[in-house]
Amino acid sequence: MDYKETLDYLFHALPMFQRVGAAAFRKDLGNTLALCAHLDNPERKFKSVHVAGTNGKGSTSHSLAAILQSAGYKTGLYTSPHLKSFTERIRIDGKEIGEEAVVEFVAENKGFLDQLQPSFFEMTVGMAFWHFAKEQVDIAIVEVGMGGKYDSTNVLLPELCIITNIGWDHVQFLGNTLPEIAGEKAGIIKPSIPVVISQTQEETEPVFVQKAQEQQAPIVFADQKLRVVKMASHQKLALFSVEKDGQKSELNFGLQGDYQRFNLPGILESVSQLREMGWDISEAALEKGLAEVSALTGLKGRWQVLGEKPTVIADTGHNEPGIREILAQLETYDYSQLWMVLGMVQDKDISKILALLPKDARYVFCQADLPRAMPAAQLAEKARALGLSGDVISDINQALNFARKNAGADDLIFVGGSTFVVAEIDDL
Repeated sequence: MDYKETLDYLFHALPMFQRVGAAAFRKDLGNTLALCAHLDNPERKFKSVHVAGTNGKGSTSHSLAAILQSAGYKTGLYTSPHLKSFTERIRIDGKEIGEEAVVEFVAENKGFLDQLQPSFFEMTVGMAFWHFAKEQVDIAIVEVGMGGKYDSTNVLLPELCIITNIGWDHVQFLGNTLPEIAGEKAGIIKPSIPVVISQTQEETEPVFVQKAQEQQAPIVFADQKLRVVKMASHQKLALFSVEKDGQKSELNFGLQGDYQRFNLPGILESVSQLREMGWDISEAALEKGLAEVSALTGLKGRWQVLGEKPTVIADTGHNEPGIREILAQLETYDYSQLWMVLGMVQDKDISKILALLPKDARYVFCQADLPRAMPAAQLAEKARALGLSGDVISDINQALNFARKNAGADDLIFVGGSTFVVAEIDDL
């Protein structure tokens, strides 16, 4: 098979959560363990950092990868879902896995994959670990797909575990309360392996403390050690003030979202822990990694400015905590009229999100090109019931072009509601 045929095989022969939702989710690590055993356990052949959480795990993973890369380490990075191309999921030093390597992996293992019938995600995790082992990375930053306990990535024995925060997302799989969801995420905590919690939350703190005690794992709540405040944005950088042990410093961060203030304590504490383990990470490497994170790792879709006059901003935040942060940051902008080009998926309760949205914004409802997407007309109907009105233009780029044509130079257009909406923007 060539690359296109290989991708078709991966996307259609294996159940893919990104496309079909619940049918692809398994609460079982059996397939991943079997695939790793077949591949001669590549997950044991490189050092790793394991990152879970509801929001911020992607930004945290990319930031740590950029810092380690800047420190001179050959650094793997596994993230999901991809925005534009499948190969984004698996990178080494910012370079995506080659198409020929994807073809090679499937060709070598197709008989076993046909027999095992893993999910798309299980197979992708196996491919990532195979690639990292084959290329002999020094360390890999591995982002959890969903939850933690039963996530395919949870076959790792990492140097360090990080849990960014806990919010309402995937409740049908992870639980109906924040402590239940935290219990699933806490499943990545391993015996004696240090765990960093980026953001202290009253409801979930006891869950993490108890799990860490059970596993005799050292635990640190990073935001109790570091106080991080966003000071300003200039050009493509955000300036943050960091206070630790009474000492203040300033850091430039290449990710503009105000919500990064919740991620930075975990990132910085993780660097401190890695240094204590013997990883040689200079202050210069830390500063370069944070300032140049997008260029070094190819991260997209985090408060990404796509145009001026009118200002166009895209962000992949898609659950209640993420949307709250987006709306709070939008309020810091001066504009005549706010436009929101929105699409969502249909396997989530979106009523809480819609209830947060401003009634005086102009909406353009759209939908991503995948089975999980909520039809734009259905989204508009649900929004109308909560006092939000606008136009229905299913195609994302046509919807964005409509907003651009009709907005004034002083207006602001926000595009998002789903990772998959942002992924289909042509000029991302």
